[in-house]
Amino acid sequence: MIVDFLMPSILLIIVALALLLHKRVESKMRRILEDRKLSVREIILMVTLMGIMVSVATLIPEYAIQILFIAAYSYMLLVFTYIFSGRLALSILPPSIFIITYLMTDSILVTNIFAAIFAIMIITYLNSLFSLRVALIFSALLIVMDIVQVFFTGHMVGAAIKMLSLRLPVAIVLPGISVLGLGDIFLSGLLSTQAASRYGRKVGLLTAATISLAFFIFEFLMLNFGLGAGGFPATVIVLLGWLLGIGIYTLQRRGSK
Repeated sequence: MIVDFLMPSILLIIVALALLLHKRVESKMRRILEDRKLSVREIILMVTLMGIMVSVATLIPEYAIQILFIAAYSYMLLVFTYIFSGRLALSILPPSIFIITYLMTDSILVTNIFAAIFAIMIITYLNSLFSLRVALIFSALLIVMDIVQVFFTGHMVGAAIKMLSLRLPVAIVLPGISVLGLGDIFLSGLLSTQAASRYGRKVGLLTAATISLAFFIFEFLMLNFGLGAGGFPATVIVLLGWLLGIGIYTLQRRGSK
């Protein structure tokens, strides 16, 4: 019987770090974004574009994917560092390190580190644009897109394999067959930080823990019984884990009354 604690533990650590970091910079991010919130229409457009990008990634040449991703990642590192440091000279350093290490090494560990940093950046930056209601609508739409692209088109798995073969930090690859995609980490972090903003930090950490527990259970079933071994929309696992955490919080609150 195979049991893996590494993948759910790493997910929990990344989401917890993003949650704690966002709490420290929440007011600053709101000022930068001018308290702007995404509308449902914008969320629908965002998920649609994400689905199109997944399909396009399976069709365009590998060098084009490399150029686009490296440029986008480097730009985000530059902007993110500048927001927190206020120094352009210092902000150039992280993207330079990323480009050099990407060109000079093929270490999975280095790729995983940059993938984790990327996930934390996305969660911290984008969370302030969501309300809890819009985040839940976004989750539902993302799950639908994920199901279509995994089970019907197969583009999600194809795009992931293609980008991982290029050593792009789009997922955390662990020993064995465990792969934790950035989209799944982002959704986990988004829902947990939204829970923290609405109900408090402890609830946010609770939902992060139950999402990780859900992944642990799913991975156990996959490794021992082959469930979802050919590809499974992990966004479903994220939402179920988050709902479990919210359910526990609700029961505790009712019990205390």
